[in-house]
Amino acid sequence: MTKTTREVFADAEELAIHGAALLNAAVETARRPPRICLAGGSTPKRLYELLAGPPFVFEFPWDVAHWFFGDERFVPHDHKDSNARMVSEALFNKVPVSSDNKHFVPTRASSPEVAAASYERELQKIYGAEALDPKEPMFDIVLVGFGDDGHTASLFPGTPAVNETTRWMATTVGVKPEPRLSLTFPVLNSARHVIILGAGASKADVVKRVARGEDLPLTKIRPTGELHWMLDKAAAGEK
Repeated sequence: MTKTTREVFADAEELAIHGAALLNAAVETARRPPRICLAGGSTPKRLYELLAGPPFVFEFPWDVAHWFFGDERFVPHDHKDSNARMVSEALFNKVPVSSDNKHFVPTRASSPEVAAASYERELQKIYGAEALDPKEPMFDIVLVGFGDDGHTASLFPGTPAVNETTRWMATTVGVKPEPRLSLTFPVLNSARHVIILGAGASKADVVKRVARGEDLPLTKIRPTGELHWMLDKAAAGEK
């Protein structure tokens, strides 16, 4: 059974500070090279900005860590809505990360399906197998956020990608204005640590629904390692 912890913080800034500290601590005890899977969104963005500043910037193993993306919009990496652009501006452009260690989703491919298949092959090459072993997680740390509909990464309620068990990377077309690409739950859950980040009152209802065990995509986050819920008071429904 997944070991689960839950922490509630005063506001989004305190949440981001403690999230950065947890990620930093988890990397210290990870194998080498550590593999970190990133999320989009405003709360993760603030966490990345904090990692790029003191004290974390002096402690983090920038030269060996490998970075991946849990999901991406099928847009160029310099597009305003690209997770790759957001993470680059908040983190990668400020710290000494080798280009070989940044594993972007290849959104310049001819189609979302081609991009998904390419990223899947890259992950499997790094992992060393086409099938995941519960005893050998793909990632050391996975960061995820969630929406007020219960989606996480780009796995939306009612879409085939939510129930995908074979593919490592799935596509979703028609739910949002642009096609989305997302790691599937078997891959997101193949992690020593998964950190769920939630800030703002709009998230409170989803948090309650997950606690009740409702069938939402977010409820399917059950890592092979530890699950860390990190919320601000508003998202936790506290005053």
